[in-house]
Amino acid sequence: MSEWRTRLRRAAPWLALAVAAPVFFALGTCAAGGDEGTDGQGEGRGEDGQTVWTCSMHPQIRKPEPGQCPICGMDLVPVGAGEESEPAPNRITLSERAKMLAQIRTTPVRRRGVGGAERRLLGRVAYDETSLRTVTSWLGGRIDRLHLSVTGERVRRGQAIATLYSPEVYAAHQDLLVAKRQTDRLSRGTETARAAASAALEAARQRLRLLGVPDAEIGRMETADEPRDQVSIRSPFAGTVLERIATEGSYVQTGAPLYRVADLSEVWVQLGAYESDLPLLEVGQPVELAVQALPGERLEGRVAFVDPVVSPRTRTAQVRVEVDNSAGRLKPGMFAEAVVRGQPPQPDADAAPLVIPETAPLFTGRRSVVYVEVPGAERPTYEMRVVRLGPKVGDEYPVVAGLSEGERVVTYGAFTLDADLQIRGGTSMM
Repeated sequence: MSEWRTRLRRAAPWLALAVAAPVFFALGTCAAGGDEGTDGQGEGRGEDGQTVWTCSMHPQIRKPEPGQCPICGMDLVPVGAGEESEPAPNRITLSERAKMLAQIRTTPVRRRGVGGAERRLLGRVAYDETSLRTVTSWLGGRIDRLHLSVTGERVRRGQAIATLYSPEVYAAHQDLLVAKRQTDRLSRGTETARAAASAALEAARQRLRLLGVPDAEIGRMETADEPRDQVSIRSPFAGTVLERIATEGSYVQTGAPLYRVADLSEVWVQLGAYESDLPLLEVGQPVELAVQALPGERLEGRVAFVDPVVSPRTRTAQVRVEVDNSAGRLKPGMFAEAVVRGQPPQPDADAAPLVIPETAPLFTGRRSVVYVEVPGAERPTYEMRVVRLGPKVGDEYPVVAGLSEGERVVTYGAFTLDADLQIRGGTSMM
């Protein structure tokens, strides 16, 4: 008997809990139903037929008498007859006071005006790669003197840029002098002898030409008394020295590079364009440029090339703009700011695209949604709508599908509307 009593004392708390749990649950249900009126049959009216009061911003609140919302403090409003029916899953209706507190603002959907959008891109001035040239030595030897010792100097076509000691030139010059004297000595000889001497003289001249000696220099070498062991290397290109490779006293082989020069009368401005900027850019488009070295001055250029590859490191594509630099005021390496005015691609070239402000759409990854004001409603009503947008242009998005001209979209407070719609169990953006 004592053993049964012990077991009964141990089981008594659990038996009491089992009996009390349904009672507490029933009391909680009655309290919840009395406070909020969540019964499915009495959503608009209480059990006694009285009006149910709710909050415009928090419709889950149901009270049997007027007062203030316990969540946001707004005045409760009576549930209207229109709210007794099942509301549309993608619409939300507010009172005028709720609209004012949520600071809802709308803007009509319009078509873009003439002039398109404006984009500002940053870049650097660079030399024209098509004008880059390398001055090489046409023969091997030792550099005795460099006539251009620093980069940035301008060089003319045919200008002597280095003096080279070359045993090949010495031997070729000696052969030229011998052939010249032989021709002079046989000038009164037989025709066969004169022809042979003239052929030898021409062969000596051709040898010097192949060594890079111009004809004018060869003519002066024919009148020299002694053969020369030095020859001048001349630049076949005009431009600005970008790099000096050779040094005095060094030995070079035939074809070794001495200088790199480029023509800076026309330069490139390499701009970095993000993916969203690329639809506004096309070859031949005019571009306005501004550099810090020329304050207040605008330079004109044209897009010559748009890189088809986006850099995986910077996520930009290079856009090349050609600019005239006859005055030489633009220097490679300068920073430049470009203003590009363009129009996004349009399916119908005769119609300007519909646009909405950048604050109107809500993005959910794959979808873009906006809230559209429902016209003709007794109370402020807004409808969520899925739209298809083009790439951002300035502070606007072009509308590809989903909206019509003249409809008013919510540009401020759209997220508040979406949150309220989600609380009500509607089709929100989430």
